[in-house]
Amino acid sequence: MIKNNNSQFYIIGAGFAGQMIANDIKRKKVFGNIAAFLDDNKDLIGKNIDGIPVLGPIENVTPLLNSPDTSEAVIAIPTASSKKIKEIYEALTRSGFKHIKILPSISQVVNGTAHFVQAREIDPLDILGRTPVTISLKESLSYLRGKRVLITGAGGSIGSELARQLLSGGAERLYLFGHGENSIYQINRELRLLQSEGVGEKATVVPIIGDMKDREYIRYIISHTKCDVIFHCAAYKHVPLMEENPVAVIENNVFGTKNLLDASIEFGVKKFVLISTDKAVSPVSIYGASKFLSEKLLLQAAEKVKDKKQDFMFVRFGNVLGSRGSILPLFMEQIANGGPVTVTDPEMERFFMTIPEACSLVLQTGGVGQNGYSYLLDMGEPIKIKDLAEHIIIFSGHEPNKDIEIQFTGIRPGERLTEPLWLKEENPQPTEYTKLLKLEAMPLTFDLDELLVKLSEICISSEHTDFSKYRNSALLRDTLQKVIPELKADNSNTI
Repeated sequence: MIKNNNSQFYIIGAGFAGQMIANDIKRKKVFGNIAAFLDDNKDLIGKNIDGIPVLGPIENVTPLLNSPDTSEAVIAIPTASSKKIKEIYEALTRSGFKHIKILPSISQVVNGTAHFVQAREIDPLDILGRTPVTISLKESLSYLRGKRVLITGAGGSIGSELARQLLSGGAERLYLFGHGENSIYQINRELRLLQSEGVGEKATVVPIIGDMKDREYIRYIISHTKCDVIFHCAAYKHVPLMEENPVAVIENNVFGTKNLLDASIEFGVKKFVLISTDKAVSPVSIYGASKFLSEKLLLQAAEKVKDKKQDFMFVRFGNVLGSRGSILPLFMEQIANGGPVTVTDPEMERFFMTIPEACSLVLQTGGVGQNGYSYLLDMGEPIKIKDLAEHIIIFSGHEPNKDIEIQFTGIRPGERLTEPLWLKEENPQPTEYTKLLKLEAMPLTFDLDELLVKLSEICISSEHTDFSKYRNSALLRDTLQKVIPELKADNSNTI
């Protein structure tokens, strides 16, 4: 962020969001001066708003601006489509702008609160993704007003975005639970900065460091925080890495989830929302198997609380663009290093959604979802990873396979060319809410409790541990394959 008070700002969009950003910059007097608004609205071009001229149309006027290479542009048009953002971005870059920011949180801006602190550097997500559905956070989060909300994995990509959006929900307390102290420190610091700048409503933010594998500690946390709502995002997620550490992923993702569910039942948590993944559908990887079992545990818990006015549900969706460890930051790093950009297979494709849109839909689901129901986010059409790589190379100002090579490396352990979002028998049906589908529950075809006993002998030590089974990854995979036949039997290089 340019913080030199000699900086010049051009605000793209002279509507209410742009005007709020302008007022924010002028009020603080530390960022710099506002040179002009840029807008395509013929009724505004040529006028002055609070002493700031409105220039346009954007495409025509940007080549005429003073010192665009040392100035900063802030795109503040909350209703703009991805196509329009792309056009604006290209016009700015052609004209020499090197510092371009954008207001990322459409829903918060639509709710009437836009702050300069929310602006971030524009990235490929803003011009490659579809135009996200706009959800009024204040309306959809009304069920959280005055409540205590706990997010597991709060330092991760999904958990941290949920936390940002929850600032608009009027929650009494926001508990940020995570295992990594650095990531929890970062999101805790960010939320406090946002609050100090007037973003969202007042909520007491409480960081909690802990491990969900610790059953007694989880009981302690749930009982002492008296949380009303849990969004369970925490999981080991990196597919190839998890193939090499299968016991660790089952211990964390399955038994950690069970610890949270058991404590939530015991201490009367009113809403429990599990974040699931398309990799849980007919899973071929250990990570997918762990989320498949987590879904089953959630539905089993929902059955136990059906007469207790508690709502336990899961929300399943595909890949989110920009998450830690995902392909977008990897591609950007590879491009910065001069390539090559590595793609596993030219035919590999995935469903994608931006993190803010996915989180808005998850939060909405928590309010409208019912106990024991399974939900699916409408991800649109799948995108070939090769095409995504080409778009990101072009975004970065290069030509694919001329400036930056695309190299195909082959499918890695636990991967498949396509990821189905649902089984045919789950028969997804639309709900009254845009982009939110409801799935039919699939009956269990195996004894879940019996399976957990076998898995616990492998994953969890006790005074009765049989060390011929403990941390035995081959036995773990064999045990899982008996109930998940699609799971691949690759036991090489595992711990």
